[in-house]
Amino acid sequence: MRKKRFGRCVLFFVILFVLLGAGSSWVSSRAESISDFVGGRNRPYAGISAEPGHTIDMVVLGDSESYTSVSPLEIWKEKGIPSYVCGQPGQKVQETYYMLRHALENQSPKLVVLETNLMFRNPGIFGNIQAGIVETLRYHMPVFRYHNLWKLLLDGKKPNDDFKGFTVRSGVKACDTADDYMKETDKAQEMPKAVEIYMEKIQKLCKKKGARLVLLSVPSPKNYNYKKHNALEAYAEAHRLDYIDLNLMTDELGIDWEKDSYDKGDHLNLRGAQKVTAWLSGYLAEHYDMADRRSEPAYREWDELLEKYEKRLETK
Repeated sequence: MRKKRFGRCVLFFVILFVLLGAGSSWVSSRAESISDFVGGRNRPYAGISAEPGHTIDMVVLGDSESYTSVSPLEIWKEKGIPSYVCGQPGQKVQETYYMLRHALENQSPKLVVLETNLMFRNPGIFGNIQAGIVETLRYHMPVFRYHNLWKLLLDGKKPNDDFKGFTVRSGVKACDTADDYMKETDKAQEMPKAVEIYMEKIQKLCKKKGARLVLLSVPSPKNYNYKKHNALEAYAEAHRLDYIDLNLMTDELGIDWEKDSYDKGDHLNLRGAQKVTAWLSGYLAEHYDMADRRSEPAYREWDELLEKYEKRLETK
């Protein structure tokens, strides 16, 4: 009797995993085919899947600081470097790791740029354990990631335009706390242990795939200070990573906190993002061997999207 029960139990789980695997394969292909309609946290996941294989030379990771500060179409316009921002609201380091794994399944970027604000996010021991389990499950069984895809198929409502992961935000709410937010100190802010663990995984993955990892801190008085700068600088030096802290370069960038802030110093608006992206484009071209793809036939879609992007900006 026990053998029969055990056999039935095994058979049940075998059938369950087969169904989950089949469902995951189907839902992933559907999400890719309607990536423009996928919104929220899953949008960059579906968006990078829909990109033609091995056409993205730079992947940007991070929380909302990434997709409001770095505009791939501006980089394309200036330097012809195809990039994609795989940022998510409040992205946790576990999500960052699996987002990168997902992106590298179909892409071979030379650069992986990680916006560093997430490196100080700490949901606590149980929160980190839960995030690790959930993201592992969602990565291997995408049916759990896209469990509400059927709503999109029925609704057919398209979210706001997404330009290779960048979100256009033209609103202005001035920041009046930016005068001394990077006041120098010798102190350093501690990074959560989970971040150190997953950052090591991210570095190993980049090395395995031949991508160079670069740390980037975009201007944000609400999220950055000199203690974080010291911690990130020490981390980058210890792991031999390039680190760019644009919070120390706001004058060079020409950031005007009266006009370039979207929400009182948390995120940059479109105007601020254009300044950051213009500087970053020049830096990438000067310091890394990044090809200009603008004359290549395989990238005609980028020029078409650039026209759409510029028309969108005209209305802002």
